[in-house]
Amino acid sequence: MKKLIIASWLAAICILAPAAWSQEATPVRQTIRYFKTPLEKDQTREVEMVSITVLPGTGNEFHRHYGDQWTTVQDGEVTFTIKGQPPVVLKVGDSNHVTRGIIHRQQNLSDKPARYIVLNILDKGKPTAEPVPE
Repeated sequence: MKKLIIASWLAAICILAPAAWSQEATPVRQTIRYFKTPLEKDQTREVEMVSITVLPGTGNEFHRHYGDQWTTVQDGEVTFTIKGQPPVVLKVGDSNHVTRGIIHRQQNLSDKPARYIVLNILDKGKPTAEPVPE
């Protein structure tokens, strides 16, 4: 009887644990920072380049930056929205420029992962993004 209980317990762990692990191992967004360095002729600002992969149906909330942001879509589709304006779907090769303080968000409303690369030139010592309530 004792062996049967242990075997049942182990079977339950083997069935349930992978599901729990897979949920934790699948981030909604993966960010890879290629570099972050002071801007050569303006030491009060920093330049950074990051690659962002976003799972289907996810994205970020409205936010703004202390500087400028350039984005280019590398895979999939990214829905880009400036607060108060209609959304724009950016596809592979499409890019945009967001100037300082513009409230915006990026979302992946498709059924496939999306990846985009971002170049930011931001004020040194400030957060990369500041959330803005909807």
